[in-house]
Amino acid sequence: MHSFSDVFERVKEVCRGEMSEVAYNLWIDKLELTDMDSSTARLICSTEFMREIINEKYNALLTAAFEQTMGFPVKVEILSWETAAVRQPPAPPKKTEFIPEKEYSFETFVVGSGNSLAHAAAWAVANNPAKSYNPLFLHGGSGLGKTHLIYAICGRIRQNHPDYKLLYVKGEEFANELILAIRNGTTAEFKEKYRQADLLAVDDIQFIAGKESTQEEFFHTFNSLYECGKQIILTSDRPPKEIKTLEDRLRTRFEWGLLVDVQPPDFETRMAIISRKADSLGLKIPEDVAAFIAGKLKDNVRQLEGVVKRLEAHANLTGAPITILLAENAIQDIMTEHTPLPVTVDRIIDEVARTYGVTAEDIRGQRRSGQISTARQVAMYVVREITGMTQLKIGQEFGGRDHATVVYALQQVTKAIKTDPRKKETIEDIIKNIRNLNG
Repeated sequence: MHSFSDVFERVKEVCRGEMSEVAYNLWIDKLELTDMDSSTARLICSTEFMREIINEKYNALLTAAFEQTMGFPVKVEILSWETAAVRQPPAPPKKTEFIPEKEYSFETFVVGSGNSLAHAAAWAVANNPAKSYNPLFLHGGSGLGKTHLIYAICGRIRQNHPDYKLLYVKGEEFANELILAIRNGTTAEFKEKYRQADLLAVDDIQFIAGKESTQEEFFHTFNSLYECGKQIILTSDRPPKEIKTLEDRLRTRFEWGLLVDVQPPDFETRMAIISRKADSLGLKIPEDVAAFIAGKLKDNVRQLEGVVKRLEAHANLTGAPITILLAENAIQDIMTEHTPLPVTVDRIIDEVARTYGVTAEDIRGQRRSGQISTARQVAMYVVREITGMTQLKIGQEFGGRDHATVVYALQQVTKAIKTDPRKKETIEDIIKNIRNLNG
């Protein structure tokens, strides 16, 4: 089977073998598949009367046929053309124009040994989009300037090509937007939005990994843009080969262009960043204070700039001189501010739900279909792994389930991790994504 249409044709054949030809032609053959994900198939018929009959008499048969075809339970929803939202005229598309912030330009980007290749590649793309490096894939830790370079590229292209449609989105937002489009029957508008871009930039692309429907849609979006000669820019916390649950066909395409590793700045670059930021704020920082800051904050450009902003605010408010003691306090404030918040159960459940194509309500609810049960067990395992929460408390968080249920879930996932490399990789990516979101 190569598409949802193929799946539905097989489902109809299964139903045909279980009912009379007359009944099949009257009730099943005229059904249409509107959309489908890993947990739900939505079918539509002509009238509300037909919908009621099919729901009452044939929903169980359709559900069984989908499970037989797919190999796991699929919920069947029956709609009618008389009342379905898909009959309503689509709302005018929202403005999707991306306006890059002027603060993040090539002029304000400090080049050093760790980011010189990324800067050169970004400059080439900005001045010759879709001709130099396509796609451009930037990877590295948080706060190293990947998003700054995206903004700089877009700002430059806006100057040279004011008519270009620039689109920027985070990987998590892309996944959430697709899920919403499927539920609302607006996938056509979703596809049009992304496939008509002249430049598509996706920050933190690793968040689409493991999510089948999202990867499927991004694959086609990527192909459409690439074949039309449009620029694609992607960023991630790691290179494609280390995103374990990324489909091979996407991994291959991400590697078509240029992969650039953005490294933390060396001491000289950190000093230059501090100096550049201070100059932009009209602030004079003594060299010994700048050296102190550069020696303390080594891995994050955003934190360096944050300390300078705090010193500038202090100087304006108090008129006191900039000292090492003041810088130390500012650094402490920054480090406290950037201390990760405790990961919540809600956040974990949301990420697991997106990965397995179900809802958070499904995971917390009482449904026991194969896909939902698997997602629920994985969510319990990840909660225990990240938070260290007791089994009793986990049970309470998951709809008041008893201790034995939680123990069984943890045992099942632990066993699967040891015997199923694919599941192990999926869970590892889920944990990485949650921690990345929190960092």
